[in-house]
Amino acid sequence: MSDTTINDIVALCKRRGFIFTGSEIYGGLGGAYDYGPYGVELMKNIRNAWWNAMIYSRNDIEGLDAALISNKLLWKYSGHEGNFSDPLVECKKCGTRMRQDKMRDPSKCDNCGSTDLTPPRAYQLMMGLSIGAVADGAINAYLRPETATTTYTNFKNVLDATPHKLPFGIAQIGKAFRNEISPRGFVFRMREFEQAEMQYFVDPETDEQYFNMWRDTRVAWWVNVLGIPADKLRITPHEKLAHYAKAAVDIEYEFPDGFDEVEGIHNRQDFDLGSHTKCQNEFNINAHVMENRDSTVKLAYSDAQTGKSFIPYVIETAMGVNRAMLAVMLNAYTVEDLGDGKTRTVLKLRPLLSPVKAAVIPLARNVPELQTIANNIENALRKLGIGRIELENSGNIGKNYRRHDEIGTPVCITVDHQSIDDGTVTVRHRDTMAQERIKITDIPAFVRDICEMK
Repeated sequence: MSDTTINDIVALCKRRGFIFTGSEIYGGLGGAYDYGPYGVELMKNIRNAWWNAMIYSRNDIEGLDAALISNKLLWKYSGHEGNFSDPLVECKKCGTRMRQDKMRDPSKCDNCGSTDLTPPRAYQLMMGLSIGAVADGAINAYLRPETATTTYTNFKNVLDATPHKLPFGIAQIGKAFRNEISPRGFVFRMREFEQAEMQYFVDPETDEQYFNMWRDTRVAWWVNVLGIPADKLRITPHEKLAHYAKAAVDIEYEFPDGFDEVEGIHNRQDFDLGSHTKCQNEFNINAHVMENRDSTVKLAYSDAQTGKSFIPYVIETAMGVNRAMLAVMLNAYTVEDLGDGKTRTVLKLRPLLSPVKAAVIPLARNVPELQTIANNIENALRKLGIGRIELENSGNIGKNYRRHDEIGTPVCITVDHQSIDDGTVTVRHRDTMAQERIKITDIPAFVRDICEMK
C-alpha cells in the first residue's frame, strides 16, 4: 500500500493551486472547497474524459444540464423528502454531532470518548430554499441532492426531442448539495460536490444484461482512461439494497485509509419513472412507488413494433467527480529519491488529464532572442487548442522543472543559446527526466502526440 497520505495531497493542493479551503480568510466552512488554477483544469479534464466516453464515443446517450433548484414535488415523489436522511447522534459531554453509521464505535463519542450520547434521530440531508417574494421563509424548493431525479423528470422531453429505441441513456454532470452531518476526507465527502451520472433506460427483460455491461464498462474506464491500476480498485456488492434497487455495486478505490466508494452502478428497476409518471395504474410497475396525483406527463416508452407502452427499467452509473480527482491525484503522487539526500515530488498524471500540457522555459530571461523564440513556441502550441500552455520567465531552470513535476506537466521545453544557432530546443520528460533535442518546427506535432497518449 502507498505511503502517500491525504495530508500529502492537501499540502500539494494548497501549495500548487489545486484546491483551497472555501472562505479561508474567514476561518473556512466545513465541507466547502474552492478549486484553484490547476484544480479547475484537472477537474475539467476528468469531466471531459467522462463526457467523451459517455456521449462522443457512443450513439445511444444524450446529454442534459438541468436546474440546480427544483420544485418540492420532485423530491416528494422521489422519496427524498421523506427518506433522505442520516442517523444523527450528539455527545452530551462535548456537543460533537456525528453520523452514527460512520462512527468508529457507535457507543462512544469520536471526539472525547464519552458514552453519554443522545439517541439517533433522522437528519434531513436536503438543503431547503425559500424562493419568491411571498415565501415568508417557508421551504418551497430544494437544491438538488443528486442529478439523477432531474434526469428522470426530463425523460419524455429528451425522448421527444431526440427519438431513440431502447436501450438509450441520458448523461448529466453537475453540482449537487447535501447537508452532511460531518464532512470528511478532504474533498471525499462535502456539502457541495459534483456528480457525473448516466441513466440508461432498458427493457425490463434485459436489465441484468445491461447492469453487468455497465459495471464492466465503468471499471475499464477507470483503468484505461484515468490510469488507476486494476489492483487499486474493487467491486463491492451492496449488502443491503436501497428500497428502489434490484441490484447495486460500488466501484471502490484503495485510499490511504482503505477502500471506499468512487462510483456506484445501480439497477433501479422502474422505481424512478414509475414514481414520477401520471396514470400509474395504467402500467405494471414492479417497484413500490408512492401514489402520484400531481404529475402531468406519462413517463413511459411506446414500442413501435409491439404497440406496448411500459415503464423502462433504469441502470444508473453515478460517479463523484471530486472523488475521482482525489483518487487520480493520490495514484499519481510520487516521491522519488534522487540520491545525496535529495528527492523530487512528481504528479505522474496521464497527459490527457494534466492541468498544463507543456511549459516553455527560456534559459535566461534577459536575452531577447531566447524570449522571442519562446513566445513563438508558446503561441504555436496555444493554437493547437489542446489545453493550458505556460511560459516561464523566472530564469531558474531547476525550480521550473520541480514546479512542473509537482503539477504534472508532461514535458518542459527549454529554449537555450543553441536554439538560436540551430533551431532546436531541449525537451525534458516529466516521468523519466530524460532530455532530447527536437527541431522547433516539430514541437507542435510532438506535444500534440504526447497529449493524446493514454
